[in-house]
Amino acid sequence: MAEIERRMIAPGFVEEALDSLRRLGKPAAPILARVGLPAVVDQPVSAETYGALWLAIAAELDDEFFGMGGRPMRSGSFTLLCHCALHAPTLGQALRRALRFLDVVLDDPRGRLVIRDGLAEIELRDMGSPRSAFAYRTYWIILHGIICWLVGRRIPVRLVDFRCAEPKQGADYRLFFGAPVRFSQPISRLGFDSTLLDLPISRSEQALKQFLRGAPANILVRYRYDAGIAAAVRRRLNQATPATWRSFAELAADMRMPPSTLRHRLHDEGQSYAAIKDDIRRDLAVELLLNTSKTIGEIAVQLGYSEPSAFFRAFRKWMGKSPEAFRREEAENST
Repeated sequence: MAEIERRMIAPGFVEEALDSLRRLGKPAAPILARVGLPAVVDQPVSAETYGALWLAIAAELDDEFFGMGGRPMRSGSFTLLCHCALHAPTLGQALRRALRFLDVVLDDPRGRLVIRDGLAEIELRDMGSPRSAFAYRTYWIILHGIICWLVGRRIPVRLVDFRCAEPKQGADYRLFFGAPVRFSQPISRLGFDSTLLDLPISRSEQALKQFLRGAPANILVRYRYDAGIAAAVRRRLNQATPATWRSFAELAADMRMPPSTLRHRLHDEGQSYAAIKDDIRRDLAVELLLNTSKTIGEIAVQLGYSEPSAFFRAFRKWMGKSPEAFRREEAENST
């Protein structure tokens, strides 16, 4: 998948954002025209365009949480949230400040940080029935985007649970987070490695001003796939088929550095060689299932799996269902 495609937002997410207007009886057409989108959005849009749509809807509703919280998140709240967390000494303290701020502003849902089994889990609790997947996703985007920026690196997401049922565009959610995603769970939560809570924060007020000028477009996709050495590794892997990928030692030699140095630099960006290969295989699997008539066995071979069963296990981990079920359900949703 081309790098530019990684910066695109699925049309289903555009439709969900527009539903925030429709629920309150406001027309979507003027907002779409204002940001240069057609009346019917059936193709992916750029992060910049989606960011402009986000801002336009938030301004129209005077609610940066799109009317999905217990109370409106009034315009300017995101900026104040960033200031609230900016001068915390560590990521853990910044995250706790951000959660308290959002609790005060939104009232419902309420977030808390739980540390267990090596994971830092941000749990969201609703006072009533489950919210939409879009509501939880919006909360995660805001919070994850801020904490990634504060420490200047990608914080890899290890799990995402939604209390609500799976929406028809569930595949888009799994691809967006690049982590195991489950729906219809007892509680909504997002988890990452707890060791990252000790990372120091060293952002300035001037850096915050620059960050806010690009928000929210700069948090929509920037921290899904890192820049730097991880992006360089990804580009090299994309130049070959998974079946012909070189060993880590060979890749390091090709990049003119010892394997230990490459491993360390990837770790500093919250990445690993295995995770990058996994990301690429997942994206290719989805593309081949949706856009070709190849059999599951043929796709498994193209992705470099020695046995179709290994591909089945990997795909179920990525998407929460078998390749056949995914292909069938996506075909049904597109008709």
